[in-house]
Amino acid sequence: MLKIKKNDLVQAVKGKDKGKKGKVLEVLFSEKRAIVEGINTVKKHKRRTQKDQQGGIVSVEMPISLSNLMLVCKSCSRPVRIGITVLKDGTKTRTCKSCKEAV
Repeated sequence: MLKIKKNDLVQAVKGKDKGKKGKVLEVLFSEKRAIVEGINTVKKHKRRTQKDQQGGIVSVEMPISLSNLMLVCKSCSRPVRIGITVLKDGTKTRTCKSCKEAV
């Protein structure tokens, strides 16, 4: 079970975008990377096509390693470590290590 999932709010803790927050758009399980909105953007040259009438230079989000991201807790409102707890009925939940709240 991965600790970061789609639609989570995360913060970059390393790299050129250190300190920026964004929503996870996609998680690439095999590569252990994630695409995050507004983090790790690069400029890409696009050719004009029939589908895309306007070409030019476009900003695109590239995958960033999961080790460079931390989940932002809703109750703490800061980047925290996440633990996985197993409930009595056998289901697994993600919990904040600092405030012990379910994420």
